[in-house]
Amino acid sequence: MLQRKFGLSALFSAGLLLTPALQAAELPTVLEVLQDKGLTIVQEFEVGGGVRAFAGVAGDVPIAVYVTSDGKAIVGTRLDEKAEPIDEAVLEQLVARPMAERAWTQLSEAAWVQDGSKDAPRIVYTFSDPNCPYCNRFWQAARPWVDAGKVQLRHLLVGVIKADSPAKAAAILEASDQTAALLENERNFAKGGIKPAARVSAEAGAMLNANQALMAELGFRGTPGIVVQDGEGGLKKFNGMPQPEALLEVFGPR
Repeated sequence: MLQRKFGLSALFSAGLLLTPALQAAELPTVLEVLQDKGLTIVQEFEVGGGVRAFAGVAGDVPIAVYVTSDGKAIVGTRLDEKAEPIDEAVLEQLVARPMAERAWTQLSEAAWVQDGSKDAPRIVYTFSDPNCPYCNRFWQAARPWVDAGKVQLRHLLVGVIKADSPAKAAAILEASDQTAALLENERNFAKGGIKPAARVSAEAGAMLNANQALMAELGFRGTPGIVVQDGEGGLKKFNGMPQPEALLEVFGPR
């Protein structure tokens, strides 16, 4: 199950909206109004009782909308006789899991710098700024897992903290050995890190812009922004440097 919020409107824009059997013209009027207010309808599902149910996204949260026979809508959680939620599994299947899969694909296809063995079984994506002290703390915290070959960090570089952040990120992205350049920056962080590039090439600039857009789309407003798989088809997100007790959630067993 998803742990934090994602920019679902963007994630679902590439074909995960209404199923072929449910065309926009068939939507109840109340749903059309809700869509104008930011709701995204993903799919209708059966609940019986003369009620039409729709899996959707309100803001950044998977949510169910129930439309009664008189055309009115109820937004929220349906409970059984024991006051237990009924439709969470449906929302997981129709909304949360496809969202997680699409987000993971976007991350894997983005421009990232390898840190650790490519054969390490656990992948951790992190949005990193070369001038970010918390990114450097996260890098240091990861060393026992990375050095043991258990975790590979994939750094999606952005340039948002200082004026020379884009140039430092470009120096890493344009290096003949990106991993070595990244490690140079992190190991010498206290001394100012890597020397900024003389200029940010169009290619490096495009990578940085794309990474920053993806960072915002996934709900991060600062660095580090960390994403891992939870082992159940969902994702976990961590905004900023995780607390010490959360490191096992990020990196797995030592």
